[in-house]
Amino acid sequence: MKTTLRHYLQFSDLSREEYDYVFARAALIKARFKRYEPHQPLVDRTLAMIFEKHSTRTRLSFEAGMHQLGGAAIYINTRDSQLGRGEPIEDAAQVFSRMVDLVMIRTYGQEIVERFAAYSRVPVINGLTNEFHPCQILADVMTFIEHRGAIQGKTVAWIGDANNMFYTWLQAAEVLDFTLHFAGPKGYGVEKNRPGYPLSAAQIAHLREFDDPRQACEGAHLITTDVWTSMGYEAEKLAREQAFKGFMVDAGMMARAQPDALFMHCLPAHRGEEVSAEVIDGPQSVVWDEAENRLHGQKALMEFLLLGRLD
Repeated sequence: MKTTLRHYLQFSDLSREEYDYVFARAALIKARFKRYEPHQPLVDRTLAMIFEKHSTRTRLSFEAGMHQLGGAAIYINTRDSQLGRGEPIEDAAQVFSRMVDLVMIRTYGQEIVERFAAYSRVPVINGLTNEFHPCQILADVMTFIEHRGAIQGKTVAWIGDANNMFYTWLQAAEVLDFTLHFAGPKGYGVEKNRPGYPLSAAQIAHLREFDDPRQACEGAHLITTDVWTSMGYEAEKLAREQAFKGFMVDAGMMARAQPDALFMHCLPAHRGEEVSAEVIDGPQSVVWDEAENRLHGQKALMEFLLLGRLD
């Protein structure tokens, strides 16, 4: 089946209508998986997985997912390839895309995946960059829909720094039409004119900023957070621990949200830092469903990028 070449480098690369399709398709694929029914539309297709950053969930979900779809996955660490010896990204993209059907890249700068995609003959997926993490938010929204239905018109509270997860949530808020609350300490707030990726007026219209994380949680349908020190920022660990005191998501914050509010975390989590054990291990937490849905959401995404709509 021939499809138009599409990449998935930011959450905004798909429309709301396309997400409706992908989420519905992910639910169908997951249901078949739970019933042990084979679902293998990607027989003889190959996924190359390029890793410059460490991973657990990203590698597991993409590698297992491609096998379950009937294809094959090849793990490549940049340290063990010519990419780690200075081969131009543009050259690598042309070689990779003549040998495989799909490429996933987990790296540092967003410009790396964009340069690779510009020279690729096959779809390229952003497995994580410093700027965006669209596959994680794909899984998060899928999880919310499973538990609470449509996210349109709801309120999501982000507690932490304005990192790649937050900016991807903000793109999702615009595309899927919900409100995003942000609360983070001074010095770690939202950059409206973020270099290379300034916020659009539409994104800003879906955003509300708070100094007090408890206020940000008021009336929220979902509260979510991340580690205070993401990969690449280890040198700032002590400073961040000091700055983020008082921003741990605990039972008091959850109590300010809607009675049936959910808690999410992209994992790995540090209990007692960004979230209390009481919350992440409590009844409102859906972090394990969220982690599992990386697998099913990405299977639906890969199928869509390679085959288009199948309904």
